[in-house]
Amino acid sequence: MTASPFADPTARLAPPPSDVSTGVGLAGLIGLFVWIIFCRSYPAMAAAIGLEGELGAARGVLSGPYAALAAMLFTAVPMTAWSLLVDKVHLRPSTGIDWTMRRPLDAVLPTAMVKLCGLWATWGILATFYGLARWYWDGSYLFAMEVLQFAIIPMIALSVPYVIWLDRHLIEPRDGTWHFGAFLLGGGVIGREHWDSAAIAKHWRAWAIKGFFGAFMISILPGGFAQVVEADLGQITSHPVDLAMMLVTLLFVIDVQIGTVGYLLTLRPLDSHIRSGNPLLAGWLAALMCYPPFVWGIIGADRQVLNYEFDTPGWAHWFAGNDALLWTWGGLLVVLTAIYAWATVIFGIRFSNLTYRGVITNGPYRFTRHPAYLSKNLFWWASTLPFLVTSGSVLDAVRNSVFLLAVNAIYYWRARTEEAHLLAEDPKYAEYHAWMAEHGLITAPLERLKRAITGGGRPAASTEQPFPAE
Repeated sequence: MTASPFADPTARLAPPPSDVSTGVGLAGLIGLFVWIIFCRSYPAMAAAIGLEGELGAARGVLSGPYAALAAMLFTAVPMTAWSLLVDKVHLRPSTGIDWTMRRPLDAVLPTAMVKLCGLWATWGILATFYGLARWYWDGSYLFAMEVLQFAIIPMIALSVPYVIWLDRHLIEPRDGTWHFGAFLLGGGVIGREHWDSAAIAKHWRAWAIKGFFGAFMISILPGGFAQVVEADLGQITSHPVDLAMMLVTLLFVIDVQIGTVGYLLTLRPLDSHIRSGNPLLAGWLAALMCYPPFVWGIIGADRQVLNYEFDTPGWAHWFAGNDALLWTWGGLLVVLTAIYAWATVIFGIRFSNLTYRGVITNGPYRFTRHPAYLSKNLFWWASTLPFLVTSGSVLDAVRNSVFLLAVNAIYYWRARTEEAHLLAEDPKYAEYHAWMAEHGLITAPLERLKRAITGGGRPAASTEQPFPAE
């Protein structure tokens, strides 16, 4: 008898294979760099072909918000091409698509029309939420609202042929969108079908995540992109602080660009659809506490609850005058940010918070289950140095340190709720989770330390989740 592949995951020499290949993220990274170089070189190229600006003035670099938006195209297209042509993700059973099945149009239309009703109603409810929530009409969110208003008409137009085409090949076309449409139309309107409340809840968890985080990611695209394109490399390369912070900005641009593509490109033919949104209330609370508008009253500076930056000018202030230490410390911050960006790049087109869209086991996830959270929290300690304050107050230093530890605890909480969600969804993640506890370069020592402190033994290889799914 052949042994189950999940019988003893800790005995494997390597973690289970990742659902996303390394090439996907690398393809997007190359495309993004091509666009950044083009935007920076645009004045020289425009001058070479005699393309002058108004009143004969020289053209400037392409650093505006729509150049940042266009960068998503240069990021998404290579990742999509790699996924389809190299990884052939459209052929995976996890898509729920059977390309050999071609339902006739008359058999597809009733289901597709109900699904389109549910989809358009979902968009309408999200648009209403955007209109009612005041924070979406101020500051950087104004750009996101402008983009979404422009996009809605093409989205509606393209959704019709897309849904009809896809429903001809879907093994089960009556998904959560269909159930929501059936609920809106009433049980007896289309063939007296019955809708499923669990499927509708699953549908709305996915769209709440896309709606909330999608708008946020679009809103933060322009700022960092403009800094990278407009940077004077000749001026900053000789200054350790300026160079380090520009590299940090570039890495955050990489993270935001690829992350935004991940939130928006949730398509079954790319196997990047949201299988499920986190059903745990604790998971939502932990995640939302880290993002605006909720973060404005909880984490950070300016009199917020967990203000760990009171009278803390940061690393550049305390190490000023010591170039060797500035270069070393700046390099540390760049490395930590690079790990953070790498953790997003390795997702390719599947990055998003609070979702299950497959299991990632390669890249930095080969060393720790939460490389992004680990590197981000270490970055905050290294860049802020909360225990060093200009006020000279020991109490301020203690407060800063305690509050940053509280922020660290929130991210640990997020990590645990995410693990609970994934363990409940996929036995491959259970195998990965157990393997990392024994072999992960960072995770395994921490697990051994935890067992030594708590007196627990070696965890059994199991596919059971440690927390309830609901």
